[in-house]
Amino acid sequence: MTTAKIIIYFGTSEMSALILEKLLSHFKIKAVVTQPDRPSGRKQELTETPVKVIAKKHNLKILQPQKVSEADFLDQLNNINADLGILAAYAELIPNNIIDMLPLGILNVHPSLLPKYRGASPIQHAILNGDKITGVTIIRLVQKLDAGPIVAQKEYLISNEDTNITLHDKLAEVGAEILIEILPHYIDGTAQIIEQDESKMTMTKELGRDAGKIDWSKKAVEIERQFRAFQSWPGIFTHYDKKRLKIIDLSVFEGEIGAKLKNGEVFLGQNNEVLIKCKEHAIHIKSLQMEGKKVMSANDFVNGYSDFVGSQLG
Repeated sequence: MTTAKIIIYFGTSEMSALILEKLLSHFKIKAVVTQPDRPSGRKQELTETPVKVIAKKHNLKILQPQKVSEADFLDQLNNINADLGILAAYAELIPNNIIDMLPLGILNVHPSLLPKYRGASPIQHAILNGDKITGVTIIRLVQKLDAGPIVAQKEYLISNEDTNITLHDKLAEVGAEILIEILPHYIDGTAQIIEQDESKMTMTKELGRDAGKIDWSKKAVEIERQFRAFQSWPGIFTHYDKKRLKIIDLSVFEGEIGAKLKNGEVFLGQNNEVLIKCKEHAIHIKSLQMEGKKVMSANDFVNGYSDFVGSQLG
């Protein structure tokens, strides 16, 4: 172990669990704070957070307050007598009274190059906006969301195949690597810490279900980025026959298309591809799912819905 300081870890998500697993090979973590078990799935069974699963595997002390403001939790935290907190995707803002309880404060792992993409959906927006480079920033936590001074930062190249799922896992690896490298320097006071440039700040919001609605007046490449950015949640969809039609798999089609086609119009390519006209080029639909139905290949869908080709999606 590289330090004898007492560390407490705040985290909930899969990304946070990946980072925790890596850190445990290098640092002693006294306790983990994670969200309470929640009902999940069709049967609404209580499900442990990914961080709790890792904590149990390593026999760590686990705290699961409904709210971090609870008096019982504050007493438990005080009794741990930690020197430093590390936070990654905990899913609740940590107030100043908790930050101040830790002599070295709390370090927050954020999957963007702050001050760009503060907020809840930085990975999705990096893909959605066609960025070539993203990264991970370690900041010292302050009350204002993702606004603390930068302790360390590392860039990462986004590939044309990256989805929010693949990029999520890659950035978790980067985040763990940075923490392992920077923590000894932060603890001994030799890390260089700089304030964020507020003039360059951008904010992202939590994604609702309707964020996945396709605007066929956009370029095909923009819709393809939306598809990659919104894998797992919320997915992308359009409407056909007044019902929600979810697009499960697609690619950009850059072949010739009819000049008279309207944006959102379904047509067939020379090789029987199921295509949808966009502002520029077309989207090649490979599989889709009608509301309340099973996933189908696009060609099977065309065979089952005879008026789909030639229809206008919206």
